[in-house]
Amino acid sequence: MKILVIGSGAREHTLVWKLAQSPRTSEIYTAPGNAGTALIARNLPISADDIESLATAVRENSVDLVVVGPEGPLAAGIVDRFQALGIPVFGPSKRATEIESSKVFAKELMSRYGIPCGRSVTFSDSGEARKYVEQQSPPVVIKADGLAAGKGVVVAESIPQALETLSDFMESKKLGASGDRVIIEEHLTGREMSVFVFTDGEAVVPLAYACDYKRVYDGDRGPNTGGMGSYTPPPFLTHGLADTVQESIMKPTVSALAQEGRPYQGVLYGGLMVTDEGLKVIEFNARMGDPEAQVVLPLLKTDLVDLILAVIEGRLDRMDVECHQVACIGVVMASGGYPGSYQTGFPITGLDDLDEDILVFHAGTKQGERPGEVLTSGGRVLTVVARGDTIARAREKVYANISRIHFDGCHYRTDIALLEE
Repeated sequence: MKILVIGSGAREHTLVWKLAQSPRTSEIYTAPGNAGTALIARNLPISADDIESLATAVRENSVDLVVVGPEGPLAAGIVDRFQALGIPVFGPSKRATEIESSKVFAKELMSRYGIPCGRSVTFSDSGEARKYVEQQSPPVVIKADGLAAGKGVVVAESIPQALETLSDFMESKKLGASGDRVIIEEHLTGREMSVFVFTDGEAVVPLAYACDYKRVYDGDRGPNTGGMGSYTPPPFLTHGLADTVQESIMKPTVSALAQEGRPYQGVLYGGLMVTDEGLKVIEFNARMGDPEAQVVLPLLKTDLVDLILAVIEGRLDRMDVECHQVACIGVVMASGGYPGSYQTGFPITGLDDLDEDILVFHAGTKQGERPGEVLTSGGRVLTVVARGDTIARAREKVYANISRIHFDGCHYRTDIALLEE
């Protein structure tokens, strides 16, 4: 099969790497891809959001299967468009993607179907939102309704910070239309984890559980990012807890979407908090997480192409998902200044000086003019991944190798999975 993976991040590089292992794969294209995908696929210079140009490329290259990585094209309706053209595509429809693209819709859905989540109030008027915030006790969780590339959630540690966030979202429009409505939510405390399931709209098959780190600095300090690292499995995950996740959250959510006339096909991500009151949903995503995909997919034994086709063809109930029972840790290397302003175009060194079993998935990278030269081109640049019999062993390996990689201004957290040793 000829396969096109849409996107340019480390998640997409990981998908390309995994799909290439299938005996059913003959050739892989990536649009637009990065310096890492260029090593194992053919990069096409087409934006992930340019749906019509992507459709043309599919026809011109006789692509048999399209895998959509990021949320933007999904929210724009790429799956609906490709299905109308008769192109096999993996991902949820535009209406099903609203589980991620509208936090207000997701909250209302969970409320209607009794899916546990934090208490919240929705506002479309900034004045009313400000009055409400002034009556709260910090920390105050404020979420923009729409997609915001990981920048739409702020945990304000003070009322002035909360008011400033409302101003940024609703008045200054720093997130565009995504901040027209906001959710002000109770601050949940407990153990946080991510769960991924494959679903064809009826059958729900768990893939893996992971933990990620969203704050930019060690000790969970600084602003939220798109993710600075992750690991699997969560040490607190028991068989009983995993069963509860599936039976009280993931399966009911897939069923609720079907009942709403929004059947969901693809990977559904649940961001969950294990609180003293039980499991609660923080958010849903309509695709694989990043950086979690980089630690989850390397453990997958089952052929990913087979899994994807089972979802598209509605026969997931006949598939088993098998994974290697080891630990995996991924650490993100970021540009100086990220998640704020940063410079790019710096050469990356040390990529050829790593242990054989270390994986490096590219995100913000591009090929330089000289043969083999790789330059930075984004905020999150690389995810360095190691597997091991234990979390402690995987952690030791990843940090022993990441220190060999360098580019001007690079920074990364040194405490990924540290508390789990």
